[in-house]
Amino acid sequence: MREFATLGKRKAVLGMIHLQPLPGTPFHQEGSLSQILDTAVQSARALYEGGADGCLVQTVDRVYTTADKSDPARTAAMALIVRAIADATGEDFQVGVQLMRNALRASLAVAKVAGGSYIRAGALVGATLSANGLVQADPLAVMEYRKKIGAMGVKVIAEVDSMHFRWFGGDKTTAEVARAAKYVGADAVSLCHPDDDTTLEIIAAVRQAVPGLPVFLAGHTNHDNAARLLAAADGAFVGTCLESGGWGGTIDVEKVKAYVGIVRTLDS
Repeated sequence: MREFATLGKRKAVLGMIHLQPLPGTPFHQEGSLSQILDTAVQSARALYEGGADGCLVQTVDRVYTTADKSDPARTAAMALIVRAIADATGEDFQVGVQLMRNALRASLAVAKVAGGSYIRAGALVGATLSANGLVQADPLAVMEYRKKIGAMGVKVIAEVDSMHFRWFGGDKTTAEVARAAKYVGADAVSLCHPDDDTTLEIIAAVRQAVPGLPVFLAGHTNHDNAARLLAAADGAFVGTCLESGGWGGTIDVEKVKAYVGIVRTLDS
């Protein structure tokens, strides 16, 4: 099994691989799975050849249940895609799984069985409003399942303040959410804000509240601000700025090389 042994030890560039709707979802186009798989592998290869540390394979199925569950056909399709990516890349290339909105146990299962090394959790603690309703975390069920299938080696990166998660109810700071996420078993947290200065302030607050906890940027980075933001963070999930034609486009290996080159200077 791949292991994210460098988590928190060197700055990680993790490229986003956004999947078209999978089988078992309302907007899946019959017969498109082969094309979805091929495109995902091509994207992963571009990231790998461009020097990225890994990828996050993420569903974009348009509508979701808010419960921690996934249609069996959808989970099986994700496993096929993740396995194909793992086979097409090197052992040091980290493959992440995120079955949206919050199918954490299915994501853990896919990562464990198909060759992934981590998952990103939309809501590991607390709750967050979404277009599909209120997403409520169940960390006990997640950690029990993680233990049951022997997936403690699969790292969990928990979103604590991003486009996918905003703490619902009460007045809890991002630093407090990060502390709670670590307490229930998160190995790292991810966060972002459209304003760079605000992002840096949030990172500093999390660092102070939870020393040693790796912090990833959940979005809003590009070739212009990567040096500044990643000087403060341990890694970033990177999407649009690596794609030709914007979000959902083909990953451009030259754009990956340029972004990675900026980040690698920060490790020296």
